[in-house]
Amino acid sequence: MLTRIDLRGRELGPAELRAILPRAEVDVDAVTHQVMPILDAVRERGVEAVLEFTERFDLVRPATVRVPGEALAGALEGLDPAVRAALEESIARARAVHDDQRRTDTTTQVVPGGTVTERWVPVARVGLYAPGGLAVYPSSVIMNVVPAQVAGVESLVLCSPPQAEFGGLPHPTIMGAAALLGVDEVWAVGGAQAMALLAFGGTDTDGTGLAPVDMVTGPANIYGTAAKRLLRGLIGIDSEAGPTEIAVLADGTADPVHVAADLISQAEHDTLAASVLVTDSTELADAVDIELSRQVTATKHTERISEALRGKQSGCVLVSTVDDGLHVVDAYAAEHLEIQTVDARAVAAKVRNAGAVFVGPHAPVSLGDYCAGSNHVLPTGGCARHSSGLSVQTFLRGIHVVDYSEDALRAVAAKVVALANAEDLPAHGQAVTARFRT
Repeated sequence: MLTRIDLRGRELGPAELRAILPRAEVDVDAVTHQVMPILDAVRERGVEAVLEFTERFDLVRPATVRVPGEALAGALEGLDPAVRAALEESIARARAVHDDQRRTDTTTQVVPGGTVTERWVPVARVGLYAPGGLAVYPSSVIMNVVPAQVAGVESLVLCSPPQAEFGGLPHPTIMGAAALLGVDEVWAVGGAQAMALLAFGGTDTDGTGLAPVDMVTGPANIYGTAAKRLLRGLIGIDSEAGPTEIAVLADGTADPVHVAADLISQAEHDTLAASVLVTDSTELADAVDIELSRQVTATKHTERISEALRGKQSGCVLVSTVDDGLHVVDAYAAEHLEIQTVDARAVAAKVRNAGAVFVGPHAPVSLGDYCAGSNHVLPTGGCARHSSGLSVQTFLRGIHVVDYSEDALRAVAAKVVALANAEDLPAHGQAVTARFRT
């Protein structure tokens, strides 16, 4: 079922590999001309424009953008007990991991009388986005809210698209997850108009102020992503999320049932989702194809999964050795990378580029999506070569505090002047020497 790319016996560099390996093609720039008028309209007309776009795209017009408190409380009360227990477990595990990411201020004594302190200060107000579309993502609520709360962000607003099925409110499970986390500001708005309202703020239909944010995080569709790109600078963003990806590096010891199930699990997200197997075993590749044929027909979203697995973004890459496979997966830089090989832990330790690495037969990506404790908001499209997933650090800013005494400044003054003159910026040096004139 998977298109095969045979790299056995070929020595290719990272750039050559990236050109050959399967990848979804998503042209964000192609939709910016559609998104820019939305941003302009929301900036100029606020909530009135937001509701017009909501009615056009979501086929519903909420009475207010901000979800009433009683709706959040009702959603929490109405959560299926099994779902609530699972959400609580997911939150507890995410908190345990993210609590250990907290940073402490560090003071370095550079010279006697001269110190530099790095303070870690949280972003003041953050907008968190939980997408709608083909699936419901309460797990994304957890993955965005928990690190922001641990970082100490004081003001959080969660946006999620309104659903006609639920009277113009976000999906009840999304609202219930927000309430479970103590987030009491939820806006029923999605897509590019959500990003615009978060950036510009506005006044709700009942006269309530909707304050703008300093930063937006969370995955969105291509229109929301284009909006984030266009608004970057006015607001901070986490990343530009593309279609989800899984790469599995496996040898002949891997169980084809597990490998096929994991490839299918990501293909379930979207027809553009990427599922890539990298292996040195043609026997495993053949067995995985057989398993895919068997398992796909037994899934709920057969058509969607089949299209994703047949797409040019998915495939099976044959390599000569597991070490060659490591070069391939490092060039690919998958959002999710599974290692299913002999001594998987040692192989995983050699990985340089991945959003998250899942080690061995009992750590499927699905575990990370929900209950591993790790964060599932991860870099896509090869961005794991230079970027990290969402974490407490995402919501913190490092501020250097410089504290020098007169003697410490005097001791280095001549060197400051020399460097200032070398850059033809003499006033920089004079700002130092002016302090020592008698």
